[in-house]
Amino acid sequence: MAKPKRRYICQACGSVTHRWQGQCADCGEWNTLAEEAPETVFSAKHDLSSGGRPIIFEALDAPGEVLKRRSTGLAEFDRALGGGLVPGSAVLMGGDPGIGKSTLLLQAAAKIALGGASSVYISGEEAAGQVRMRADRLGLAGAPISLASATSVRDILTTLSGMVPPALLVIDSIQTMHSDQIEGAPGTVSQVRASAFELIRYAKENGVALVLVGHVTKDGSIAGPRVLEHMVDVVMSFEGERSHQYRILRSIKNRFGPVDEIGVFAMEGQGLAEVGNPSMLFLSGRESPVPGSAVFPAIEGTRPVLVEVQALIVRLQSGATPRRAVVGWDSGRLAMLLAVLEARCGLNFSSAEVYLNVAGGYRLADPAADLAVAAALVSALADKPLAADAVWFGEVSLAGEIRPVAHSSIRLRESAKLGFGRAFGPSDANGGESATRFTGLGLLPNLVDRIVGHA
Repeated sequence: MAKPKRRYICQACGSVTHRWQGQCADCGEWNTLAEEAPETVFSAKHDLSSGGRPIIFEALDAPGEVLKRRSTGLAEFDRALGGGLVPGSAVLMGGDPGIGKSTLLLQAAAKIALGGASSVYISGEEAAGQVRMRADRLGLAGAPISLASATSVRDILTTLSGMVPPALLVIDSIQTMHSDQIEGAPGTVSQVRASAFELIRYAKENGVALVLVGHVTKDGSIAGPRVLEHMVDVVMSFEGERSHQYRILRSIKNRFGPVDEIGVFAMEGQGLAEVGNPSMLFLSGRESPVPGSAVFPAIEGTRPVLVEVQALIVRLQSGATPRRAVVGWDSGRLAMLLAVLEARCGLNFSSAEVYLNVAGGYRLADPAADLAVAAALVSALADKPLAADAVWFGEVSLAGEIRPVAHSSIRLRESAKLGFGRAFGPSDANGGESATRFTGLGLLPNLVDRIVGHA
């Protein structure tokens, strides 16, 4: 048998190296490398082709049990999951501290328990009395939830093995769990991986819907080993600004449904309330047209959401370096769009400060937002408001072309539903049977002529 090799694992990104160093070579974090128990390296003479248990192969069309999804009692939660919780599935939910992850899962567990199924909520961060205080504040004190405060995976699985498997098992959070089979403190890469593996195996063998709460790093990614996201079936991100009322539950990975599907919630005194029409939430407060405001029909998964893009241009009197401030959009894409407007349309932004904001704290990643941002910038620069009943969508190329984007008909139908009678976008976009009057622009200079000339 060969000599075991030492391994050092970064506690921030999970990268592996065979010697200690002060800074992780992959993520750049300092003092995050921790030694893991060495793995035994077997020589070639150890043959693994015998001594195991034969596995049984099945055909794809073999008859089997059809798994029926279970509703969480929250329609927006079900939408993000793709229709509800699948028995035997493992869900990983991440989000910033204080964003409402525990509140959402406590509400879902209570609704499932009140519906006649059993729910188990295990907290490794709070005492049972603290969870009861939150439940009382949310008006859920009477829900028959099995509540416990524990961090030992062995104790948890021993207890669960002696009872009827629940319909829902919530672990809050996976970084606080500890397995006595692995050396290391809770939250280390090896502990998170081993604890998650044991819990997921229990869920798969007993048909339990498992939800693991995960901490996030400062850049928003889920802390711990990257393999954790591969082990689970669904990865969800609970997003939002604590200073804003709304929260978005986004599906990043889903083996049982579409990805990038979202559920929208509003934080209220009685917990998280569902928002059935998020477009009305993000467009609220638009009293009268003002320069620099454009409405963009975004697509989140299969759901259209109308948001307002706001731009402000401030001319500088001195030779100071102009600022570029962006909230809710990619700053690099804004720089590219400003360069295209200067090179292809002759507009001058070099001596002006540019501020761009997506109203309501919403974050846009859809490339179709290019045209709405360009319209808002040109409107702010010309100090001329856009039409109040118009929406804008389309991707802008470096050549100044307005290129087609997906789901044009869905965007237009949602716009018509909310009373927007005009839409501007790529020339070859398919408007379908929408009541919204569509106008193709083709090139970015056509957009500038239309706004400046009030065409």
